Amino acid sequence: MADVVLLTGVSRYLGGRVARALSTSGAVRHVIGVDVVPPTHDIGDAEFVRADIRNPVISKIIASESVDTVVHMNVIATPTFVGGRASQKEINVIGTMQLLAACQKADTVERLVVKSSTTVYGSSPRDPAMFTEDMGPKRQPRAGFGKDSMEVEGYVRGFSRRRPDTAIHLLRFANAIGPVIRTSMTDYFTLPVIPTPLGYDARLQFLHEDDLVRAMVQSTVGTDEGIVNVAGDGVITLSQAVALVGRPSIPVIPPAAGMVGNIFKRFGLADYSPDQVSLLSYGRGVDTTRMREFFGFEPEYTTREAFESFAEAVRETGGQPTTRSA
Repeated sequence: MADVVLLTGVSRYLGGRVARALSTSGAVRHVIGVDVVPPTHDIGDAEFVRADIRNPVISKIIASESVDTVVHMNVIATPTFVGGRASQKEINVIGTMQLLAACQKADTVERLVVKSSTTVYGSSPRDPAMFTEDMGPKRQPRAGFGKDSMEVEGYVRGFSRRRPDTAIHLLRFANAIGPVIRTSMTDYFTLPVIPTPLGYDARLQFLHEDDLVRAMVQSTVGTDEGIVNVAGDGVITLSQAVALVGRPSIPVIPPAAGMVGNIFKRFGLADYSPDQVSLLSYGRGVDTTRMREFFGFEPEYTTREAFESFAEAVRETGGQPTTRSA
């Protein structure tokens, strides 16, 4: 049972919500939120400590506070939110490496919870209908957030070998969506005209932002270990998603996707990256049997319901309803 929890990425929207939920749950005695900038949102009764997990000083915080549970949420999905790809990779990969090195030194750390992503499965025309946790990608992500996520998981596996006494729970989340959260995917679906890959209609899975927070809290205060896929029931096709947000679309041939993406990035409209283009072309589905039967978690929203909550906010505001980057 978690007693003193250290939570990374607390100044970001999801990290702040998890900090608030944990600190007010009554299941944890003390929550320490760590980030490089102070949060601008309510983090409940959590204590904020300004620190960079890329700096070895994180070891002193873990030791001085006798942290027994570390929750790692500071893995950034969208480079435009942190100043570009170089900063994103440094935060994700170097930050994780330093954090795990600190955990390895600390005798008090008994549990590690890591927020990962289904992007580790990649997207290709050879993919199975549903990926289970034991499957690997048919085509490995070669750049961007997907590659970072694979490297993060590699460091976590190395940590588990060096510290077999530490319980590790790694949650692979489908794309989070909802009325408030802002991601590269919500930016894409709020473009004035949505470019879609010509000749494809991908199957997509989503997880409502509220369900992601619930899953992180349940994992933190629980005893589950291993890897688990977390996604809402069912799938939605790209064409159905575009219809729900009520935006016009334009088919784009695959060779032109890179040029279109560069235009969007230049004007700060969306991160239309190669891995996102692959997802929008081939889709991705993950099996959630382990989530239900072993983790005991049941999302309150299906994939379609999660996307509809986002689409409703878009229609009501006539634009981008999300103001908090994940």
